[in-house]
Amino acid sequence: MDIEAQLARRIADLRARHGWTLAEFAERSGVSKSMLSKVERQEASPTATILLRVAAALGLTLAELMSEQVASARFLQRGDQPSWTDPATGYERRQVYLSPAMPLELVEVHMPPGKQVAAAASSYALIRQVVWVLEGCLVIQEGPQSTALTAGDRLEFGPPSNVVFRNDSAEVTRYLVAVLRG
Repeated sequence: MDIEAQLARRIADLRARHGWTLAEFAERSGVSKSMLSKVERQEASPTATILLRVAAALGLTLAELMSEQVASARFLQRGDQPSWTDPATGYERRQVYLSPAMPLELVEVHMPPGKQVAAAASSYALIRQVVWVLEGCLVIQEGPQSTALTAGDRLEFGPPSNVVFRNDSAEVTRYLVAVLRG
């Protein structure tokens, strides 16, 4: 089963477990009822922004939403690490580490030039995170504060606020996100 089909089934299953109607889920997530319905029926591919809103409404991190079963292996080859590409921006996300035994997640992201991904403050209510730029340049807008990072720079996020990750350069930016759940 491909990632889109897995996500659609997982979102529908989790909504059902909560006993929410599409209207209740839409209100909790800030995603329209019609979009949620299309995602669940695989008639639309969810963007990163939509998935972040859905995950937050369900009380999950994006990695927990996307990974039905968490790999508990001490060693996991690159090809076995789950990856996903945002259909709207081409933003690529690879889940490097996620384990039920440790509240740490590691995610590698490739942000295409001239693209951005927005996340609502609710996405950060249950986590702390640090971004470390490995290659390229990244602008992170946290609420009213903007920080420009270049290779080697890192930023620890403050209190939850609306965030935009933006690559204003002409090259792909590669960065690592370390997330602490709980």
